[in-house]
Amino acid sequence: MTTWTRVFAHVDMDAFYASVEIRDDPSLAGKPVVVGGPSDGRGVVSAASYEARTYGIHSAMPMARAERLCPHLIRLPGSFSKYTDVSKQIMSIFEQFSPRIEPLSLDEAFLDLTGTAHSLGPPGEVGARIKSAICERTQLIASVGIAPVKFVAKIASDLEKPDGLVVVLPGEVTAFLDPLPLKRLWGAGPRTREALEAMGLQTIGDLARTDRRTLVARFGKHGEQLHRLACGEDEREVVPDWEAKSYSHEETFAHDCDDPETLEAVLLDQAQRVARRLRHDSVCGRIVQIKLRYADFRTLTRRVTLSGPTADQRTIYEAARGLLLLHWSRAPVRLIGVGVQAILPAGSEVPDLFAPPQSESRRRRLAETIDRIEERFGRGKVIPAKVLRRKDRPSNRSSD
Repeated sequence: MTTWTRVFAHVDMDAFYASVEIRDDPSLAGKPVVVGGPSDGRGVVSAASYEARTYGIHSAMPMARAERLCPHLIRLPGSFSKYTDVSKQIMSIFEQFSPRIEPLSLDEAFLDLTGTAHSLGPPGEVGARIKSAICERTQLIASVGIAPVKFVAKIASDLEKPDGLVVVLPGEVTAFLDPLPLKRLWGAGPRTREALEAMGLQTIGDLARTDRRTLVARFGKHGEQLHRLACGEDEREVVPDWEAKSYSHEETFAHDCDDPETLEAVLLDQAQRVARRLRHDSVCGRIVQIKLRYADFRTLTRRVTLSGPTADQRTIYEAARGLLLLHWSRAPVRLIGVGVQAILPAGSEVPDLFAPPQSESRRRRLAETIDRIEERFGRGKVIPAKVLRRKDRPSNRSSD
């Protein structure tokens, strides 16, 4: 009998957005379907059916290129609210199997199944039951990976898509990882892989057999982390519920933007949106992050940890603006976003010790007043003058 010390499951819905659309319109079954923005603007593919993928189409691909690859491609604009509703159904199913759930996005999550064997059965059977419950409730297909190591479970869920179920037993982690290509390894991006391949490494097993000191000398602490993962060492736990949340807002420009004033105005608008959602959910956050995507699709993310958690839009904006000024290369920007992470319950905020108490109180009352106005009359009734002066309005927006 196999003894499991830890059991992690990674559940990933197959072509989620596209699958929801096909479920709701069976005439689309068997056809190349994508969800995303129009090709005549700056639209990208958000999800692609497996029939579309046979043409080389994948998520984040410009829609114009996708339509060149498949002229009879069926493009749907999608409905974020519909996908959110389905996601809530799926997450409620996970709660039947574990109290420790870490959502990564609308369509995937980690579950900690440690200690559930006596009540639920062997891990492989639990994985099959999760898939069955999702299909019965939503008529959608999920792939599941189960392993004694968190990141190995994520790799496993992707290996036999669609409709996969891969179980990696304790004692088999090294053999499982050994033949896999480096692109399967967390943290091994294109540039890192190029450097590793230049060292003669092709597989995760090759990396595991490389002397750790050599990797540290070449990549620093990142090299040590990669070596640990290649050896199947991952001590990360499932981070449940609101601890895993982040709040963000992104906008894609209709035309690439290199105007600092416009970018700062967008950041201010995004900070206001994110702060309002934080207050609505009675939470605050300690990490502020910006995301920049350049015209050539290079993406840069930078973050800063605040002295204390906040839900104040000015604090979020000033942190985001500081990151922009420090890290923006002045190249034209295609997308910009602001996010707040390390979420905590409201009441954890730390007052600004350098601001007069009455100033702090006024800002809080002003924010609460604006929230009430927008709840009653709709968003956009109170807009900072800096935002009104924006020279270019984005065409696509998204929030998490």
